[in-house]
Amino acid sequence: MKKVIIQYRVPYADTDQMQIVYYGNYLTYFERSRNELLRAMGFSYKELEALGYALPVKEAHVNYHAPATYDDLLEITGWCESFKGVRLKICCEVRHNGKLLAEGYTVHANCDIKTMRPKRPPQEILNILIQGD
Repeated sequence: MKKVIIQYRVPYADTDQMQIVYYGNYLTYFERSRNELLRAMGFSYKELEALGYALPVKEAHVNYHAPATYDDLLEITGWCESFKGVRLKICCEVRHNGKLLAEGYTVHANCDIKTMRPKRPPQEILNILIQGD
């Protein structure tokens, strides 16, 4: 299973008045990781869309363990846990100096971009997502 790790320094715009990262921004961090995970596997969202596929989010879950704050350098790790039928589950962890701050996942439905109806991707893409090769 391929994992991708990205670094992201928390800008002031991501924080609240206490300089703590606003809880909703963690889903944006998950998305950053997901984008880079797909790119590391050899294709981007843009290329998926050009092939006629969309990956709308069907479910999102975050467990918060500790806060990130302004100017923290975060390490965000993402990986594809499963692809069953048309459902794709991407997991993510957010850490600072090795400490787990948040973890969770998003579930996506692979859809035809024109009709937004569920559509299985070609086996080649499935192999890449699951095996990371």
